[in-house]
Amino acid sequence: MSTFSNTNTGGQTADPYTQKNLDEPSLKEKVDDLVAFAEKCKFCMLTTQAAGSALLASRCMALAAKEAKGLDFLFHTNTESGKTDDLATHPDVNLAFLTPSGEWASISGQATVETDRAEVEKYYSPGLKAWLGDLGDGKHDGGPQDPRIGIIRVKATAAQYSVSRKNIISTVIDVAKAVATGETPAINKLRHISEDEVKQFRTQ
Repeated sequence: MSTFSNTNTGGQTADPYTQKNLDEPSLKEKVDDLVAFAEKCKFCMLTTQAAGSALLASRCMALAAKEAKGLDFLFHTNTESGKTDDLATHPDVNLAFLTPSGEWASISGQATVETDRAEVEKYYSPGLKAWLGDLGDGKHDGGPQDPRIGIIRVKATAAQYSVSRKNIISTVIDVAKAVATGETPAINKLRHISEDEVKQFRTQ
């Protein structure tokens, strides 16, 4: 299997940032911190593959709830929108969370669209009316029984994320030192959660 390379650094690591910041705590801590980070961000980009195409499309989504120890991410959706067509054909998706300070999380998962009314009512928010509107037919009114409202459930299969080790002032100081010395700073906790780890955590 070939990998892309543009240079030869001899015996030295070509990616000192990753080497310096890679963090491997317990599986529980990795998952707990990921779930807390997603909850803090609230909004993410959901990337799908367009139906009948190889093109990718990303849409901003608001996290409605989490289940399965935090590894199922739930979002409201209009079932008549393009993203549900995408998911019917290509259920593999990515969730990307990002903060203004540069902390981020990338979550790979499998998505399903759920239309069970009990599930929809469980997580219904009156704010959805602003996005769906009232069509005036007594049925499509943006309320909890509106059949256009569904739930997208993304079951995480793997993830990677980076959260800060230090506050913003300490980070800025360390980055400035790194620029002056060429020594990569340890300012983030760069973590990976593999497919096997996700499966393991779900069964604990």
